Amino acid sequence: MSAVRSHRDLLVWQKAMDIAVATYALTRSYPRDELFGLTSQSRRAAASIAANIAEGYGRASKSAYLNFLRIARGSLKELETHLILAERVGLAPPQTAEPLLEQADELGRMLPASSRACRAAPPTDVPPRSAT
Repeated sequence: MSAVRSHRDLLVWQKAMDIAVATYALTRSYPRDELFGLTSQSRRAAASIAANIAEGYGRASKSAYLNFLRIARGSLKELETHLILAERVGLAPPQTAEPLLEQADELGRMLPASSRACRAAPPTDVPPRSAT
């Protein structure tokens, strides 16, 4: 197992990026009049998942990372809601939305596992911020 040098090495971030890419692909088929509705909301929620994982990791503090993992989980639930709504109103056929919802379920299990792993990890040696 290789060392994590960046948020890009985190499997949870990689899966979140896959979901964002799949969300962009799915929403391309939405009608133009949804551009500022479900298309935009779904894309923002999907991008927010990976972005929050990266931002939390970049803060270099366990408590910040845990907080951003919680925010990412909220964005994931938001995306799931948008996908289900898109199915219900006929924007996304089940055969296109279901695989994405399955990916979301997997990521939904990974985020709490990442939180548990973070809590269990020994404290890191983060240099103190200089007073300027």
